[in-house]
Amino acid sequence: MTARVIYAFGEFELDIRLFELRCAGMAVGIEPQVFDVLALLLRERDRVVSKEKILDSVWGSRFVSESALTSRIKALRRAVGDDGRAQKVVRTVHGRGYQFVAPVEERGAVATGDGPSPPDGAIEAPAQEIRFCTTADGVRLAYATLGEGPPLVKAANWLSHLDYDRETSVWRHWLAELSRRFWLLRYDERGCGLSDWEVADFSFDAWVRDLEAVVDAAGLDRFVLLGISQRGPVAIAYAVRHPERVSRLVLLGAFAQGRRKRAATSDERDLADAWIEMVRVGWARPDPQYRQMFVSRFLPEGTQDEWREFDELQRRSTSSENAWRFVREFADIDVRDLAPKVTVPTLIACARQQRAGQQVRASTRARRHDP
Repeated sequence: MTARVIYAFGEFELDIRLFELRCAGMAVGIEPQVFDVLALLLRERDRVVSKEKILDSVWGSRFVSESALTSRIKALRRAVGDDGRAQKVVRTVHGRGYQFVAPVEERGAVATGDGPSPPDGAIEAPAQEIRFCTTADGVRLAYATLGEGPPLVKAANWLSHLDYDRETSVWRHWLAELSRRFWLLRYDERGCGLSDWEVADFSFDAWVRDLEAVVDAAGLDRFVLLGISQRGPVAIAYAVRHPERVSRLVLLGAFAQGRRKRAATSDERDLADAWIEMVRVGWARPDPQYRQMFVSRFLPEGTQDEWREFDELQRRSTSSENAWRFVREFADIDVRDLAPKVTVPTLIACARQQRAGQQVRASTRARRHDP
């Protein structure tokens, strides 16, 4: 049993165990490093925390400029309704560092287990271990391992949060079932979940390099690779680059071309662009109706509770700016030239109602393997 530490200040709560900032009970999306800076300032609120200590605690051995810390402080202040002029929450002590100055109530009396208890009758996801690695371009990625058995790597698909995934019915049953037979490795991609949100490169090649970095950090030599939805193309690219490391490739609901690439008419192209623009202007709105366009696509027959859970996953997993950057890049994915080069045994699966043109077709020559 562990104590659930919650720092309350004004309308805000910082929940250390759940990696969550809430305002009036609603989750506020902030980058992991902003969360870490806020948590450190709250823990050390009785003193001024030097810039050097913040950099060492949050970035560790990574070399970063002081401007990186300044940008995180600005993002922190925006998230809690503060600014550099008012400084009602975080005070700048010039030449020294920063101090959390708002009144704080620390709530740590609630005893909990290793994770939140699922509703009655729900599947409980097993315990996991979360670690971090750094890519060649300096992006910190969070990855988690759970279960026992032969290694299975799940390429990070959009809308993931390593910690919250275990709570929601969207992913909890996946984690429980896969970890019963496999040692499951999964990670939050750049710009998502517990990984760095403020990143410059959102390209397809960067996503492939992220998969390479996580696998190398985990010390895996050979493994089964699972690619779901937008990460099917990433899994294909990895399998083509590293066939000696992929024992089996599984593609679920994947596609070879993004919405703009497979648009056959000007109307289809306009619809793809409209979809991307809707994300840009509607993702951050308090009204969930814009984000529910995604919910309706992923969970067309879901209950109201499931829709609410999925929308909460969307809110927690990334920012509105990153959501727009994600869907813009997804729309231009094209692995038609790569898919025929896959040589590892491959299983392709999709839902019966999946729209034509979205899945990777058998004509790619990907091979089905026997169990």
